[in-house]
This record gives sequence, C-alpha cells and structure tokens, in this order.
Amino acid sequence: MIDKINSIKNGALNSIEKAGSLDDLENLKIKYLGRKSEFTNILKSLKDLPEEQRRTVGQQSNATKKAIEDVFMQKEQELKAKSFDFAAEKIDVTMPAKKMRRGHLHMLTQVRNEIEDIFTSMGFETVEGPEIETEFYNFDALNMPKDHPARDMQDTFWLKTEKGKERLALRTQTSAAQVKYMEKHEPPLRIIVPGKCFRREATDSTHEHTFYQFEALMVGEDINVGNLKYIAQEFFSKFFKKDIKVRLRPSYFPFTEPSFEFDISCTVCGGKGCSACRNAGWLEIGGAGMVNQNVFIAAGYKRNAYQGLAWGFGLERLAMMKYKVTEIRLFHGSDLRFIKQF
Repeated sequence: MIDKINSIKNGALNSIEKAGSLDDLENLKIKYLGRKSEFTNILKSLKDLPEEQRRTVGQQSNATKKAIEDVFMQKEQELKAKSFDFAAEKIDVTMPAKKMRRGHLHMLTQVRNEIEDIFTSMGFETVEGPEIETEFYNFDALNMPKDHPARDMQDTFWLKTEKGKERLALRTQTSAAQVKYMEKHEPPLRIIVPGKCFRREATDSTHEHTFYQFEALMVGEDINVGNLKYIAQEFFSKFFKKDIKVRLRPSYFPFTEPSFEFDISCTVCGGKGCSACRNAGWLEIGGAGMVNQNVFIAAGYKRNAYQGLAWGFGLERLAMMKYKVTEIRLFHGSDLRFIKQF
C-alpha cells in the first residue's frame, strides 16, 4: 500500500507541474484529492488495517496529502500570476472620475435641526410628544371646553375608539405636549416641541393637511411679553442670519391670554416694502401669547403661581420664507428636482 501511495504522489506531482490552466488544475485536484479519488479510498480503508500497519500507512498518507496540497497551492499562485492581464487591468489615473450621487437630509429636516440648535444655545430643551393624542391633551387641557367655538378653528382627524373611552385624534398642534410635559416638571422650564401635525382641510399652495410645527414654551415666576419678544427677535435673527424685528398684534387663542399674531420684518426688503410682503414691510409668522392660567391649572399648577410664554410656528412656513419656496405641497411630494435643490 505504501508503494501505491508513492505512485499516486509521483503521478500527482508530475501532472500538476504540467497543468497549463486553472481549469486543468481544478480537474487534477478532483482526480487526486476528490471524494471519489483513489487516494481518498485509501484513506477510508485505513480503519481496516492492523494497528501497526495502520500507523505507518496513516503517517505516509498524511505526508503525501500535505505534499500534494502544497504543490497545488504553489501551482495555483503561479497560474494566477500568469493569467492576470496587467495591460487590460491598468487604470488611467488622469481620466476624470464619475460623479458620485450622494443623498442629503430633506430641507424640513435641515430646518428642524437648525431650529433645535438655535434654541439649545438659548437654554431650551427639545422634547417630543405623540402624534396620536387624547382629546384632553389636544383640546381640554388647552382651555377648549367641548362646546367651545375655538374647536371649530381646527378640523380634526378623529380616530375610532371603543365606546366609553376617551376619544383619540391625530394632534392638530404641537401645543398638545405642553400640559403633558408640565405635569412631570416643575418651573422654571424652557422647551421646544417640534413635530408633525394634522388638520382636515383642503390643500393649496399655502395649506396642507399634514405639516410640521415647533412649539416653544417658557415658564417661570416673572416671565412677561418682553421676554417673548426678545427671544423671538434673537431666534429669527439667527435663523435668517440678519437683523429681524418683531411685531405683535392683538389676537385670540384659548390657551394664551393675552394672545398675539406674530409678524417679523420682511426678510427680502428689511421692512421697506416689496412684492414679497405686499409693500407692508412685515411677514406674518404665527400665533403667540402668555400662557392662560387655566392651562397651568390643567397641568396641576396653582393659579397665578407662574407665568409663561408660548408660540407655535409652521416649519414649512419658515422654510418657504428662507429658501424662497412658493408651493408648500412640494415639501411632501416626490419631485426629486425640488428635493435635490437644497
């Protein structure tokens, strides 16, 4: 059997040396080391040999197998080196590279990140609330009784709920997070609440049924309208990267008293009057005011123990003003021509 093993070894080494391609080498590997090869059959028969002969033949077999495998590996490397076409594989480093298409954050995400960075630098904390909210937090806690006409101002997407359980709705404003946060935190506090809101209304160039807001809330013992106006001017000046003036006009919101409509000096003409502001010099932003004491009571605070300011603005509105976008529906569409611009 030793002679047979040596014969197989010599035949394998000679054949491997003469192999002219990787395919030939693979066929030889199957012939000499494959599962059905003569050498493999010898290895399988070792168990039937006497102990002393099994030891001798086994040692010779292992040495032979290793010698054949080493020669196979060496020949394989030699053939691979010869088969590599350096001329065909060379690279002309002077050729211009192909432009790589890279993704980026959506414009609204960029605006949200910028707003959060600005308010963080002013000592505000960023918190989030659920998009599906209870009727209590979305309406009742914000000083809107069930028969209050203010509820008619916001057409709501109500969800089906089991009979006898509190109604649920897609939140109509990020203000829904105010009381929920105050229930678990004591003043002084400063927070902003960015997030998605929903209102059942027809869409046009300036209105959407799904949109983004960010709520700002600041509560303490001596917060006043002056604080509101100063913080707003600081924020808008940093956001638009220019000096911005703020104007407050009397208005009404059930969750603030007094309430204001919020205007800023035109970002195009600086307040001189142009087509963007219809020659008024001001651009309308959103609503703001001092937190109604009934909201504090809903949160568990004592009446008149604290004062606070709050406002809510639309992210799309700010993005449209900053990037000169004239169609709000583009933000939630799939037009890549628009998305790639920013």
